[in-house]
Amino acid sequence: MPQATQQSLTEAEVPRGDVRGFKRYLSNDLLSGFLVFLIALPLCLGISLASGFPAIAGVFTAIVGAIITSLISNSELTIKGPAAGLIVIVLGAVTDFKAILGDDPDAATRAYQMALAVGFVAGIIQIAFGAFRLGFLGEFFPSSTVHGMLAAIGVIIISKQIHIVLGVMGVTGEPLHLLAKVPESILGMNPEVAVIGLVSLAILFGWPLIKNKNIRRIPPQLVVILVAIPLGQYFDLSHDHTYSLAGHEFKLGERFLVNVPKNLIAAMAHPDFTALKYPAAWKWVALFALIGSLESLLSAKAIDLLDPWKRKTNFNRDVLAVGIANTVAASIGGLPMISEIVRSKANIDNGARTRFADMWHGLFLLAFVAFVPGLIHQIPLAALAAMLVYTGFRLAHPREFLHVYHIGKEQLLIFACTLVGVLATDLLIGIVIGIAVKFTVHLINGVPIKSLFKQYLDVEQTGENTYLVRAYGSAVFSNWIPFKRQLEEIGLLRRNNLVIDLSETKLVDSSVMEKLLQMQRDFEQEGLNLTITGLDLHRQLSEHEFSTRKRGLVAMRRLTIVADVGLQEQLVTEFVRLGASGYTLIPCQGAGRRHLSTSFEPNSSLVRIEVVVTRAVSDSMLDYLRRDILNEHHVTICVETVDVVNPDQF
Repeated sequence: MPQATQQSLTEAEVPRGDVRGFKRYLSNDLLSGFLVFLIALPLCLGISLASGFPAIAGVFTAIVGAIITSLISNSELTIKGPAAGLIVIVLGAVTDFKAILGDDPDAATRAYQMALAVGFVAGIIQIAFGAFRLGFLGEFFPSSTVHGMLAAIGVIIISKQIHIVLGVMGVTGEPLHLLAKVPESILGMNPEVAVIGLVSLAILFGWPLIKNKNIRRIPPQLVVILVAIPLGQYFDLSHDHTYSLAGHEFKLGERFLVNVPKNLIAAMAHPDFTALKYPAAWKWVALFALIGSLESLLSAKAIDLLDPWKRKTNFNRDVLAVGIANTVAASIGGLPMISEIVRSKANIDNGARTRFADMWHGLFLLAFVAFVPGLIHQIPLAALAAMLVYTGFRLAHPREFLHVYHIGKEQLLIFACTLVGVLATDLLIGIVIGIAVKFTVHLINGVPIKSLFKQYLDVEQTGENTYLVRAYGSAVFSNWIPFKRQLEEIGLLRRNNLVIDLSETKLVDSSVMEKLLQMQRDFEQEGLNLTITGLDLHRQLSEHEFSTRKRGLVAMRRLTIVADVGLQEQLVTEFVRLGASGYTLIPCQGAGRRHLSTSFEPNSSLVRIEVVVTRAVSDSMLDYLRRDILNEHHVTICVETVDVVNPDQF
């Protein structure tokens, strides 16, 4: 969107998804909806197949989500639909039900219908979350655990889909076992299918490297489909046959293509509520509801930050809308849905104005599968699997590990324990492991057990429309919810400015720091101020703005330099340039070994310079002294590690 246009619209009117907005922004939303549809179609098919559902189930979900949520939710730019992050949960439910059914000849179909019952009940729970304003429960989960869970889901997706990319079907097992089988699949790949899969991967990974902005605006998923379908026709995947290569025979046929029914009504399936008599079903209900709601809320929050008009989503209303849509989708055979981040970001980039862009993307999907299902049948499964491998890689990208490491080493530990826990056990146990490690880290850092779940706050009015909130004990993820509710009640709801004093807290963890900084932006958008004070005596566990703050002494370095007074100005000037924020000068006299060898008279033209600096600044100063001073002058240098109360004073 051109900058001038955006500015004029912002000043004149914020776009809203009402009747007037529908008419006024029809062309913008229609175009964006069409472009998002091009991205959504292959992803819906691939996610559905990877989840153990029929391919059409993902399309049902996107259609229902687009129409229902656009009428109920006020989230203007999010796109609702199936997401890669829920693949592990849905497939886990289907797999469990298959195991329960055992030798039942209709086990696959019944397991699918039983998973629909789980999705239906989870949707009811999400409706309750929204109706009773329980959307805040998503705030409980610490950021490092959530990122670890998503990275683990990415690894699991890769472990399952990479075999299909190579044309090796039917490989089963746990994630770590599937990863160990990758070399075997490489050796036993079906070459022609692998060509489709590997070319698709090359397009997906190579597309971001293209410099031309106009070309990069074309969705890479669309390019994959436009390349993969002709390749599939060239290799004649629609007919069963064999071919020989390097002395080996390989089979090809329709099983390597997407299977889509020609009649949408006949393709609908309905929940089998007998599933609910099995205890395992309720585990999946909890995961569907909790993880689905959490992912949806996180995505909606992220898109709010990207919204050019800074519109705010009512998260309780959004969870309610997603819950209603999930019950309807499950009733007709669809996957669970969330606010999906990739499609939502594409929606913004394509110039959408209101939530009707989501509705249009759903209507385009409906028209496509209703009128040209045969074209969908020409899409090779290897191409869809390649898209999921790429999605999994983005979830578990090395940047995620570096990002968490930069926040703090202890956060990387929590992240890694969650990731390994999910891979080695299952999603629920892995999350519990991550949270348990987080609690353990807090206890090691001296957080009192009694303040893990209870936030001690004093509130005092200090001026007109200004309140001081003093926090005691600790400010950590597990007591953030009551903390947040009180800040929102006093500040955002009553329209007051807040000053949060954290000086009496023993620890402020990274999740709370991140959420406090996000809340500052919320206050700014409402024309209010939220000021965070009292962290002067807290030590940051890293340089990142989200770093955990721990009250206590901070280790720094004290450099003491004794030199000829003629070097005083040069040394002080260079030390300040390198980062010293202060220094101490003491005229002195004395003698060193060289001086004593010629005279017992002390040298009276000396100066003692002291600076207290960080390790990095100290290293820079020592490099300067070695390079520019010590070769030409006799200087005494002493380096000590000292603990300081307030590092900002140095």
